[in-house]
Amino acid sequence: MIRLALSSVFYLFIVFFAHKTLADEAFITAQNGQSLDIIDLTSMTKRLSVPIAGKPAGVALSKDGRRVFVTSPEGHFVTIVDRKAGRIEKQIPVKGGPLGIAVTRAGERLYVTDFYGDMLVEIDLITQKQRYLPIGAKPAGLALTLDEKTLLVAARDDNQIIFVDLNEFSRLDQLAVGRHPYGVTIDADGRRAYVANVESDSVSVIDLASRKAIAQLKVESHPYGIALASGRIFISNQHSESLSVFDAKDLTHVATVAVGDNPEGVCASLDGATIYVANWFSNDLWAIDAATLKVRAKTATSDGPRAFGPFVAPAP
Repeated sequence: MIRLALSSVFYLFIVFFAHKTLADEAFITAQNGQSLDIIDLTSMTKRLSVPIAGKPAGVALSKDGRRVFVTSPEGHFVTIVDRKAGRIEKQIPVKGGPLGIAVTRAGERLYVTDFYGDMLVEIDLITQKQRYLPIGAKPAGLALTLDEKTLLVAARDDNQIIFVDLNEFSRLDQLAVGRHPYGVTIDADGRRAYVANVESDSVSVIDLASRKAIAQLKVESHPYGIALASGRIFISNQHSESLSVFDAKDLTHVATVAVGDNPEGVCASLDGATIYVANWFSNDLWAIDAATLKVRAKTATSDGPRAFGPFVAPAP
């Protein structure tokens, strides 16, 4: 009995210790370094770096966080990375230049923008079949609505957001926004979408029910990505080395926060307490408190961190 009790205590200790030491992780595509950095967000240290050719850019994560999907515009393929093993599971050839990427919650389909071929690509991960839809000039960012019936695609050189009916895989609607829309983010309620207009130095706020723009937020120079946390909107401004912060309820400007050199990818922690920013030219990832807007930590990345897409996953 004593031996059994001791073994039970030891088991509980091991389970507790393992739970406490597991951490959420960031998956940072490093375009110049041609790799995917996996960063422990508790210690802000790089766990490993997975070599991926073709100038990796876009990133998406399966719902359970076990698989990472990475686009390589110059390699003309999508790479699937097994997170736990830290190795490449598969590479899927895609015509043109795959850039933005999104994955369904069930993990059975990928949607990829072909920046060079002006197409939207649907990849069935079960059958490996692909479908192509002409989508507009230089498609970049994309985002799935919560019901996964509609996809929003930023047609950069057309200055439009294209709404795609995913049941029919056809264009449903389009909406003029600012000049050169790039990053697209949908809020947790599924009511609004936010679009970073690079050359207009603005963010378009879209009501998804009406598919109309309800506001334009003036930001700093060359906005790229958008993250939402703690009732706020965070926009990375490439040429201003800053984050523009707005109140998500009344859309008023809260602050401008200095970050690293040429910030691109931006993503919230899963609890909404922290914003992570990948800085392309300074080769680092910053952690910023979403409430106080103070810098919590920084860590080095491989060369040219882009992290285009939601790049934070829960502890495995």
